[in-house]
Order: sequence, then C-alpha cells, then structure tokens
Amino acid sequence: MNKTELNSLTLEESKVYMMNIGEKGYRGEQLFQYFNKHLNLNLNELKQLPKETRNKLKEVGKVNEIEILERFDSKIDSTKKYLYLLDDKNIVESVLMEYKHGFTTCISTQVGCKMGCTFCASTKNGFIRDLTPAEMLNQIYMMEKDNNIKINNIVLMGSGEPLDNYDNTLKFINIIHEEKGHNISLRNITLSSCGVVPKIYDLAKENLPITLSISLHSPFDAKRAKIMPIAKRYSINELMNACKFYGDSTNRRLTFEYTLIEDENDGEKEAIELAKLLKNINAHINLIPLNSIKEFSKDRPDKKSIEKFKDSLEKKGLRVTIRREMGSDISASCGQLRRSYLENKLQ
Repeated sequence: MNKTELNSLTLEESKVYMMNIGEKGYRGEQLFQYFNKHLNLNLNELKQLPKETRNKLKEVGKVNEIEILERFDSKIDSTKKYLYLLDDKNIVESVLMEYKHGFTTCISTQVGCKMGCTFCASTKNGFIRDLTPAEMLNQIYMMEKDNNIKINNIVLMGSGEPLDNYDNTLKFINIIHEEKGHNISLRNITLSSCGVVPKIYDLAKENLPITLSISLHSPFDAKRAKIMPIAKRYSINELMNACKFYGDSTNRRLTFEYTLIEDENDGEKEAIELAKLLKNINAHINLIPLNSIKEFSKDRPDKKSIEKFKDSLEKKGLRVTIRREMGSDISASCGQLRRSYLENKLQ
C-alpha cells in the first residue's frame, strides 16, 4: 500500500486527510504548520497531537525527508551550492544566493531532465523522475535551517522542467505561498520553462502572479532546434503566441532567458529578429553568458561582444540585463555539480 506523503499535502488536503482518518480537521492545520511554518519533520516531536494520533499518522502516512549530502561555499561571493540525497538515493541540487535585497534560491523540480538542451548539464544523465512537492519544499527549508535565514525569492530553474512536472509544481507553489505556512509572496516566485506550449496556456488560466521565464536562446527555429530539442515540437511562432496569451491573461511581464553562445546566436540578425518577436509582448530579456560544459564545444562571447549585443537590443526598444554570474568556482549553474559528483563517484 502506498502511504500518503504528509508533507506534500496542501493546507486543505491536510484538514481533509485528518478527517478521513477519524481526527478533527483543525489537526490538519497543526500538521501543515509543523512542516511548513516550523520546518520540523519528526512526527514524534509534534506534541500538539496526541500520541495515538501521531502513531496513526506514522502507520498510514509518511514524511518525505532529504538530507544534505554536501555543501559547497563559494570563495568569491556568498553563494552556496547544495547537493541533496533523496530517500531513494537519487541526488538533486540547489543554489543559495545572497543579494542586497535578501536571499534567493534556485531549486530543482526533477531528478535529471528529459528536455535535452545541448549546453545544459542537467540533462546529460537523462531523466529519472519527478520531484514531489515535499522534495521541492525541503530544498528550501533545509537551506533556511542550515543558514538560519528566511529566503525571500524562489526560482524554479534548477534541474528539470517545471511544466513537465506540472501538478507537483503547482502544489508546491500553493503550499509555499500559504499564509498559514511559509507565506512566500507569489510575486517572489519565478518559474523557468524551455517552452512547453500547452502547459503555458494551462498556467495562464491559473492566473497566478508569478513570473514566467522562457528559455529562448535563439529567435530562429532551425538554430533553436539545434540546441533545444523542444523547438522541434513547438515552433517559435507557437511559443510566442502562448507567451502573448500568458502576458495578456495575467497582465504580467515575461522574462526571456537568452544564453549567449559565441558566433552562434550573438549577432545583429538575432537582435533584429528578437525585436520583431517581442514587439507585442511585455518582455524583459535576461542575457546569460554561456557556462561551458565539456559535452558542448562552443564558447561564451567575450565581454565586449556581450555588451555590444545588449546595446543593440536596447536600441531596438527592448529591456535587457546581463545576468550577474555567481558561484562560478563551485559549478553554480544548474546540473553541473550533480553531474561532476556522479562522474567522480563512478570513477
């Protein structure tokens, strides 16, 4: 019999669950807050519940726990990279970054990734499974406890495609936002997708005031398909239509992630086409100089070329930033640390 994962339940689900096992509904709120407000996982220490209730929960349910396998601290800034060991011995990673406005974390939503982007380390060992809401939440809660901090901003941009794990990702957002739990503002959550078009329409209908970030990387179908296999399924025109629908439906600005690859997507023709694509979309472009991996032979452009591309886009009326690189000495880009750890383990 599959046991219910208690710390993957929303507040309402927790109340219903308690009533279904013969307890009062308010006990569900106590259980929910124990996990998501007080950041505890040991049911034996939940003294608000009678001992017989705790024993019943342990019999019919389970608590998903992850452990910190390794933590890597950058020597050039305050970035920290975490490798987590899941209960089935799989490994995921997260990053904790400190800015003037507070702490931001980038977490994983899947073990591995099936999207196959050529320059991304997350996908090189293939897709293993989706993460549960509790496994996403625990990445955040363990960082907070480990550093005695409160995280202000959450980015779903680690290993995996959040929209490919749609239901669990939405449930995670519901739980982390719940006022009686962790109470993170939806406006402080960014969901990054490589462009799963049908799910962008679904997400638009949820009308959540989160930030949707789209990995674009080229304004041309053929070139984009070379580095992002999902582009063979959904054309840029289909993707832009979905993005326009999302922006119009939610009245939210979209971010477009654009990884700059030397002599591949950093020319004037790309800048011209990007301006055409985004002219009717409330958009912000985030330029990301390529983080090289050994399986991808291309390089990042030099600093002068990056600034030239940014200036060209701005002259065409686009809003552009260059992502500040953090934790470069600890492989802080998604998938790099997990991949190097697995490779070293197999040697």
